[in-house]
Formats: sequence, C-alpha cells, structure tokens
Amino acid sequence: MAEHDEIQVRIVPAQVIYPLRHKVLRPGRPFADCIWAQDDEPTTAHFAAFRHGEVVGVASMAICPRADDPPNTWRLRGMATDPARQGQGIGALVLSACIEHVRAKDGALIWCNARTRAVPFYRKHGFVTVGDEFEIPGVGPHYVMVRQPV
Repeated sequence: MAEHDEIQVRIVPAQVIYPLRHKVLRPGRPFADCIWAQDDEPTTAHFAAFRHGEVVGVASMAICPRADDPPNTWRLRGMATDPARQGQGIGALVLSACIEHVRAKDGALIWCNARTRAVPFYRKHGFVTVGDEFEIPGVGPHYVMVRQPV
C-alpha cells in the first residue's frame, strides 16, 4: 500500500506510546492502567508508527520468559493501532519492527496474550496459539500465542 511510504516505525520512550495504548486497550479505565511494570526496564523497547507526525500504531517488547521458556524470550505487549487506521497495514509494520528487534537481540521466542479477535492477525504473522482461551478480567478473552523470531 502506498500509504506505507508515509509511515515510519521507530523505538520511542514509553510516554510516547501511552496515549494510544490507553485509547485502544484500556478505554474508560484510569490512565495508570496502561502503564506497566516492565515499561521502564532498560531492555524493554517501545515502538511507535508515525504518519505525518501522528502516532498511529504502538507495541512494546520486553524480555519476559514464562516458566519453561528459554532465557532470551520476549513478550509482545500493548500492540494497538488507531481505530480510524485499522486495516491499513500499520499493525503489520509495527509487528515486523518488533520481530526484527528480537532477531537482532538473538531472541529465542516471542509470546503474547492476544485478544481472541486478534488471533487471525497474529496467525497471519507466524504466531500459533498455546492452550485454551482465557479471560483477563476487565479486558476480555485472550489466547497465549508464540512465534520463533527467525
């Protein structure tokens, strides 16, 4: 899509991604609900897609192995696209930047808690579901999904 030429994805400070993270993932809840403990870890990377200076997509990557994961396992979290711009490939660009970041850091695995309605998007990008659907109180139904970074 030609619009991609106008979209730039780059690593930014956490504060840059909070407004869109809150708007899309925690609407109607206190702003503090979109600020997470690992956001300030030195290895955490926050990605923002910009179109004409406006943040239109965001995601965060943090080293966060689960119980049986290899040590250099990364968690994708807070992935969101401005609702007015969904379906334009912005999420794919942000996700691609996240995956490339983990590759560059020799990451072993990427995982996320994907909202059930987003499962087809993640599958399209190489993720597979692990286990059964579960509910995050106040947020909705999710699946754990994983992907090799290579």
